[in-house]
Amino acid sequence: MFEETGNAAPLDSPARKPASARRRRVWKHVRGRLAVFACQFGLLAVLLGLWQYATSKQALNAFLFGSPAQIWDFLVKMQEDGSLVHDASVTGMETLLGFLLGNVIGTLLGLLLWYSRFVSKVMYPFIVALGSIPVVALAPLVIIWFGTGLASKLAMSTLSVVVVALVIAYKGATGVDDDQVNLMRTLGAAKRQVFTKLVIPASLRDIFAGLKLTVGFALIGAILGEFMSSSDGLGHAIFKAGSLYIIPKVFAGVVVTIALALFLSFLVGRLERFLMPWNKFD
Repeated sequence: MFEETGNAAPLDSPARKPASARRRRVWKHVRGRLAVFACQFGLLAVLLGLWQYATSKQALNAFLFGSPAQIWDFLVKMQEDGSLVHDASVTGMETLLGFLLGNVIGTLLGLLLWYSRFVSKVMYPFIVALGSIPVVALAPLVIIWFGTGLASKLAMSTLSVVVVALVIAYKGATGVDDDQVNLMRTLGAAKRQVFTKLVIPASLRDIFAGLKLTVGFALIGAILGEFMSSSDGLGHAIFKAGSLYIIPKVFAGVVVTIALALFLSFLVGRLERFLMPWNKFD
């Protein structure tokens, strides 16, 4: 009785079904993310509430363990006097530079070891030996070699990252399907073409997994460097507060450090989505 006008597809047409299915998937994804966030926020609120209650009822010694209220007061004071932003920016710069330098060096070496299995076997025990050295044990030597300025913190941060990045990149490169490599060689591809067209793209997933892991390592290296010798930064603030037994201020510095690590991890995740749009993300 009624005639359709225009080019709009009927509600039950196949053209409308993919759009509605896509909206349902998006809404399901959003609901899942919101549920996860709500659970995370609820768990954190419960833990902080129990902590505050225990210290207020003297079940925990507030001098030794602090309290969320005291930590918040110190965060406010640090924000007001400008030390929070200053120390976070100093540590953040050291962490970012060490993260970039360590990952560039380690990833390049790890990928290049794919070119020669013989060289990789020769270098393997040396890589393991270097990776087994605790970074903190190298701190006195780093300070002697690079001084007490930015260079020593950058060196500590880089050393914390480079071996991990190398091993993960090499694992990703050697994990490429041999059948795909043989197929490209059968089609006449040179080794350089196999490396650039197949090995590097196939290794990106492992490389970005390593980037997410080494963010924390770079931050640990920078903090250790600031513990050893520094006049500013989050490590210096935490060490100074600890030496004066100001436990809530120690926790305040730890909270800012965690926030910095989460922010850097978020940036790595954004970069991964930008460079690997074909990959599936949660």
